[in-house]
Amino acid sequence: MGALDKFAEFIDWYPKGMSKEERHLVYKIDWLVLSFSCIAFFTKNLDVSALTNAYYAGMGDDLHLDGNKLQFATSMYFVGYAIFQIPSNIVLTRLPAEYYLPAFEVMWGLFTLGTAFIKNYEQLLVMRFFVGVTACSCWVGNAHIVNSWYTRQELGKRNAIYGCVYPLGAMFAGYLQSAAYKNLNGAHGMQGWRWLFVVCAIITIPCALIGVFFCPNVPDRTRSRFLTEREKQLCVDRLLKDGFAKTRGIGKGLFKRIFGNWRIYVFFVVGNLFWMTPYPSGLPYGLWLDNQKLANGLDKYSPDMVNNLSTISYAATIVSTMVCGFYSDWRKNRWETILYGGILILICNVLLLVWNVPDGAKFFAFIALGLANGPTNLIVPWLAEFMSHDLEARSTSIAIINVGWVVINCVVPIIAWPIPSAPRFLGGYIWSVAMSVVEIVLLPLPMILERRELKRGINYAQMVIEENGMVSAGLEEKTKGIDEEQSLEVKNEKEVEVKSMAV
Repeated sequence: MGALDKFAEFIDWYPKGMSKEERHLVYKIDWLVLSFSCIAFFTKNLDVSALTNAYYAGMGDDLHLDGNKLQFATSMYFVGYAIFQIPSNIVLTRLPAEYYLPAFEVMWGLFTLGTAFIKNYEQLLVMRFFVGVTACSCWVGNAHIVNSWYTRQELGKRNAIYGCVYPLGAMFAGYLQSAAYKNLNGAHGMQGWRWLFVVCAIITIPCALIGVFFCPNVPDRTRSRFLTEREKQLCVDRLLKDGFAKTRGIGKGLFKRIFGNWRIYVFFVVGNLFWMTPYPSGLPYGLWLDNQKLANGLDKYSPDMVNNLSTISYAATIVSTMVCGFYSDWRKNRWETILYGGILILICNVLLLVWNVPDGAKFFAFIALGLANGPTNLIVPWLAEFMSHDLEARSTSIAIINVGWVVINCVVPIIAWPIPSAPRFLGGYIWSVAMSVVEIVLLPLPMILERRELKRGINYAQMVIEENGMVSAGLEEKTKGIDEEQSLEVKNEKEVEVKSMAV
């Protein structure tokens, strides 16, 4: 056993009892699925985070972004993002993902590049809208791909890897802006904040090519050159055994399958509450740092120091995301970890609502909200498990719920977190505390409703298993028929060969 295998066993990367053949298959799936998904999501967050970092580094002054103009520019991105997200994920279930997703990545990279050359606020709004339109396929599309390849005991860890990409992209954008401000400010007559968009585009566009070669689409539609025909079949079979159905097609009944079920409504509310209540760890934290003054009235932190300090909460999110993903797989449930995050979110938002606490307590609250972001990444795999019986409905539901988050991101920051009220944001913290209480109260609802279904004899995962003639056995048992059939073919070929030689 190599060092990598020993480490994988130590961290429980593969479920216990998994055969050597299936371990090798999952190893290949990890490289194919997570490589492009993570790189694409990283570059998307790099490009999106660039706006806030550029604002701190002088774009606000150069383009006269006074009042709520930064919020409106951010909202314009989300408008484009929201309009096309649901159609995009529906189309993704029919078109080759290995071409569809990279094509959109190239387009948003070009619009990011265009942002470096804008002259006024109106042009900024146009560019952010089209960045949103072309980036709409990234997070939901890749989340659909990631959650279509793994069993329940694998989803938490893989979603943790995928979830870490968001704070990594945001952190890297902060460091990149700091470097651009120091080393490129004034180069070729361009301000440092403009160079940030140029560098982001240079990173983004070549990364799209990775998807063309590595993105494997979903198991029963994959054309990956890196998987054998036998491996492709085993990918489908192991998911069927775990209650994850194959593609059913879109058809006229798709939205009836989605909206005729309680899952979309419950996860829409619970998911969006958990995604929005840690909001102060982002822009409000950065604006609080930016407003800190020394006794003589000068800024306490330079622009590059504000960028660097604001990444601490993202670092906390990375650690928390990994720990929570592994813990939830080990515990074989998602709600427990999400509950811990909800309690921490409530405590931190209460501290910030009180406000008249030492700066150290404020630092703790902002950083701990970054920690609380980790469990929120489990919302999507939790939804995937509840909707394992319908791939197209699952893909579209992820998009619908994320559109809710986008709409909330367009409206709530402008109303509850207006820039002129920084850094106090009294209305914002009142909203966050109230919603933190609601999310904790609603968290048990999915389990309660599922238990009602089970009492009525409705078990969707078991239906998938029975409809496809699968049994809860190991992969070796499950593919025994395939092995015997292949052995028989080889035996027959040898007999024919012997008879030919005899003739």
